[in-house]
Amino acid sequence: MFKQIFLLGQKLRNPSLEKTYDFLKESEKWSISQLEIYQLKRLQKIVSIAYNSTEFYKESFDQIGVKPNDIKSLDDLKKLPILTKNDLLSNVDSLHSSNKFQKIFIASTSGTTGNSLSFKRNEEADSFNRASIFRGYSWYDLKPWESNGYFWGFSFSKSKQIKTKILDSLQNRFRLFSYEENEFKSFVNKLKNASLIHGYSSTIYQVAKLINENNLPKPKKLKLVKGTSEKIKDRYREEIQKAFGLKISSEYGATESGIIAFECPEGNMHLNMEGVIVEEIDQEILITNLQLESFPIIRYKLGDYIRLASKEKICKCGMKHHILEEITGRIGEEVYGISNIYPSFYFYYIFKNLDKEHQLLLNYQVIQNKKGELEFKIEQTLTNNETELLETEIKKYFKTDMNIRINDKTNIQSKKGKLKSFISNIN
Repeated sequence: MFKQIFLLGQKLRNPSLEKTYDFLKESEKWSISQLEIYQLKRLQKIVSIAYNSTEFYKESFDQIGVKPNDIKSLDDLKKLPILTKNDLLSNVDSLHSSNKFQKIFIASTSGTTGNSLSFKRNEEADSFNRASIFRGYSWYDLKPWESNGYFWGFSFSKSKQIKTKILDSLQNRFRLFSYEENEFKSFVNKLKNASLIHGYSSTIYQVAKLINENNLPKPKKLKLVKGTSEKIKDRYREEIQKAFGLKISSEYGATESGIIAFECPEGNMHLNMEGVIVEEIDQEILITNLQLESFPIIRYKLGDYIRLASKEKICKCGMKHHILEEITGRIGEEVYGISNIYPSFYFYYIFKNLDKEHQLLLNYQVIQNKKGELEFKIEQTLTNNETELLETEIKKYFKTDMNIRINDKTNIQSKKGKLKSFISNIN
């Protein structure tokens, strides 16, 4: 029944999805040269659409003297200007294509960094994004209509809960609306027949902890536990593996970019090369969306620190798509010392080093309310020795320029459903 409901809904909402999915299943067997030939073809089309149908790109390309015909190789992408988040938010109207599309959806970002965005997404791009997710599912022998538990926020009013539950039921989906005992037990009971658990990795982690603390049985039919929308911390992995009997895998993307990478069963995050071109400049990711024609996104600073694997790295799964080695973290507010300013990715390396060098794996959140001061909130209970190790590692990066306070056994707060590793309350 759920398969038929899904296929009917897909046909009505995303008529091009089936054809796109078939293409992606074929192209996942391609060589790098075949993938890059396809990327260049799509890049040339997107650049042409951007120049000929949007005010923003016409003006910005003319200012630097670049025409669509100048894009003759993938390296020529570097000739084009970088699109910043401020550019995007300040020029939404002039970034939209004047071309006509048969079907359009309104896409919106969550605005967790304080700035939300709404734009028009053509049906083909929307279908491509969904097909990219379903291709990832296929690597785990998972069908999109199978029973799935969804961790995507639970602070709804009663009326919104009812509406959400109706929509979820049509998609064979259920979610957790609160951590109250009855609600939680009902959710865990439904997991017995679930094939997929997906959503915010921090919420999946919190549920895994409750399952383990209450010594509840592991679901037996799960095929995939997928974390998305926020970084999967190392601390989460052991707890989730213990609770669900599967490791957590990562899906990486954004509303503006679509799916950027999806983790295969071998543990490597393969770039969705048919959908995006990824550049790494000074550890920052730049995204060019190859499918979004209604609202072209070219060389966009998404706001994440990343590290790409060597192009020579080969995955055992057989796919040739390049690999995203790691998502280091969000590029957020600056960290202010007494005298100097620091990047927020320092925190990632502080805790990574503790795990690598001392096997000390911690779940953390750092808060800055005043310049020169940082509060480190640690979920675990620290021994005196572990506290000293953390203090020593922090001082390697900030030396005497920062006063620190470490609070262990603390609850870590999420913001609009997402958990932020660093929260700055300094304007």
